[in-house]
Amino acid sequence: MGCDRVNNCQTALIANGFKVYLAKDRQQARRVFFEKIFPDHKSDLISWADSLTMEATGVLADLQADPTLNRINTFDATAKRGEIVERRRQALLADLFLTGTNAITSCGKLVNLDMIGNRTGAISFGPKKVVLFVGRNKIVHTLEDAFDRIRNHAAPLNAKRHNMATPCAQTGRCHDCRSPQRICNTWSILDKCYPSERISVVLIDEDLGL
Repeated sequence: MGCDRVNNCQTALIANGFKVYLAKDRQQARRVFFEKIFPDHKSDLISWADSLTMEATGVLADLQADPTLNRINTFDATAKRGEIVERRRQALLADLFLTGTNAITSCGKLVNLDMIGNRTGAISFGPKKVVLFVGRNKIVHTLEDAFDRIRNHAAPLNAKRHNMATPCAQTGRCHDCRSPQRICNTWSILDKCYPSERISVVLIDEDLGL
């Protein structure tokens, strides 16, 4: 593993109770998941939230292609909005929940911002096990850096890719708007992981996601 920033982040996360797997790139991240994490969860109820990093590893495509898995798909394009919301509620009781994170501080804190709160809620409490796929570009020095990264980088780009009618989707920076389509509603900061190792972080030495 080449990047000192990644290695130092791993040390901080472990000290805060997170279980950490290192991967040199997205391909190795996929192997880490299916070889070291997934074997203990094949019969579990599985669900996931939005994460471009997870998608980039190929893990999500593999899970969706396996008809034998017990899963809750909260991104089913054929389902009505009410059904999707109900599935997201049910996903909070999954055995295994997969997603990413918006930022990690150098001292090992996870920082996230959500529109509805299903992703931040599931990371904090509900699913028995959570796996986060995280590229090295998500590592920042301080909480203020994390807030800035999310407000003025990740959130505007996410609003744009989801075709939200928000000022940030047009300008690329936060306006602290009152748009009905505002995606910045629920902040989450995890100082520690409780219970210890409930959350696993697959830390990837590659720039991935927003």
